[in-house]
Amino acid sequence: MTGLYLVALLVCIAGLVTLDLRLKLFLGAAPARAAVVLAVGVAGFLLWDAAGVGLGIFFEGSSRLLIGIDLAPQIPLEELFFLILLCLSAMEAFTALERRLARRAE
Repeated sequence: MTGLYLVALLVCIAGLVTLDLRLKLFLGAAPARAAVVLAVGVAGFLLWDAAGVGLGIFFEGSSRLLIGIDLAPQIPLEELFFLILLCLSAMEAFTALERRLARRAE
């Protein structure tokens, strides 16, 4: 069961990327700009996580689902992929909603 969470995250990210490229939502519409926005969003959330760990708010806990590699103390590797999934899904939802509202306004 080790690594199951990471595999699930990667499958979800692959599904979102496939949907995105097919509908040209975020990554498919402007890949360079989308990569920058995604990187800034993930970096911001990683800083948030680091601050939360430093303040004793966040902690890793123990789980057999994690692979055991940490990016920093109390920040598992899986957190990076979760944040990619979070930012990617938020930007795709925002873009899809923006398009729908633009079509409705026409």
